[in-house]
Amino acid sequence: MAKKVAVLVRDRKHEALRMAVGATLADDEISVFIMDDKLEPDEDMELNLETLPDLDVKMFTNNPANPYQQMTTEEIAKALANYDVVVPY
Repeated sequence: MAKKVAVLVRDRKHEALRMAVGATLADDEISVFIMDDKLEPDEDMELNLETLPDLDVKMFTNNPANPYQQMTTEEIAKALANYDVVVPY
């Protein structure tokens, strides 16, 4: 049975995005929550950011400077209760 996995991107952005791409291999439902900061992607990060939507990963953020679906911090906190696994980075 597929699990719902949330990846919180905060401090270790590169590692979080790499892990999110890798987690798609388990055929689980993956969502990425980019918290607080505006992402400043380098070449490696850009590849992961382009790949994630192609792998049906949902992308959310609480920072309007990021080009992903907007949610408030409170909305994200409530949404995380619906996930089987939350992986903070």
